[in-house]
Amino acid sequence: MRNTFIKTLVELAEKNKDVYLLTGDLGFPNFFDFAQKFPNRFINCGVAEQNMVGLAAGLALEGKKPYVYSIAPFLSARCVEQIKNDVCYQNLNVKLIGAGEGFSYGELGASHYATEDVGILRSLPNIIILSPADPWQLEQLLLKSYQIEKPFYIRIARSKEKNITETGKKPEVEISKPLVLKDGREGVIISTGTLVGKLMDARDYKLIEIHTLKPIDRQALLKEIESFSKIITVEEHNIVGGLGTAVAEILAESNWRGEFKRIGVPDKFPREVGSRDYLLEKELSFQFKELS
Repeated sequence: MRNTFIKTLVELAEKNKDVYLLTGDLGFPNFFDFAQKFPNRFINCGVAEQNMVGLAAGLALEGKKPYVYSIAPFLSARCVEQIKNDVCYQNLNVKLIGAGEGFSYGELGASHYATEDVGILRSLPNIIILSPADPWQLEQLLLKSYQIEKPFYIRIARSKEKNITETGKKPEVEISKPLVLKDGREGVIISTGTLVGKLMDARDYKLIEIHTLKPIDRQALLKEIESFSKIITVEEHNIVGGLGTAVAEILAESNWRGEFKRIGVPDKFPREVGSRDYLLEKELSFQFKELS
């Protein structure tokens, strides 16, 4: 996904001299092309993420289009005050790119787990939160978000993720609109991010992807689930404050009645360190085989 991000950003920067890329002293192998082509618009802010967000806000106030890149927990948790006061309060056109969703940096321990980022930022007014399922969706959402002059937090994975939809059969991706990836009769699974790819073979469940965690088009989601009595949300995030919470809010304020289950990271600090797949098995309160 990082390659897709920078490839798309280079294309946008070639068309608009106001596109800037700010990094917190990381990502250089991926950013080489951008830095070579636009050296005056590539800013290494050092290990000073809070200052980086403030700088991006200043650029946006001057009419620039800054993209701010860092590892997801460093950008969300460390900078929440600056995101709130500098970016969201002023409703500025700043795009925040948080790399390493969930357990993507599992080998580096809990300080690098992005399992609270959505919950932290979802409560801030004005911000739009995106969590694409694959590189193709990321490209489409980047292009669409470029047209919207508002704060964005875009949560991406870190490695060579594969596209989950077949070439030539990719559905339209619209910000805020749920995306139906698979039909089924037993119930509905609602998921987000690259975790969606692990659920494509879930037994006889309708699979709905939420690539926009804020705002979610409530009516569109309710239309897709109205004929079902069983709903399961699955997310690589703390069970509190993320996708499951967002869907629960929608259901509680509707006339839907049925069995609802949230599956996510338990509300405790993980004590395991290891690969992403290992941590999904150890820490996620869910075994994928239960739905296969």
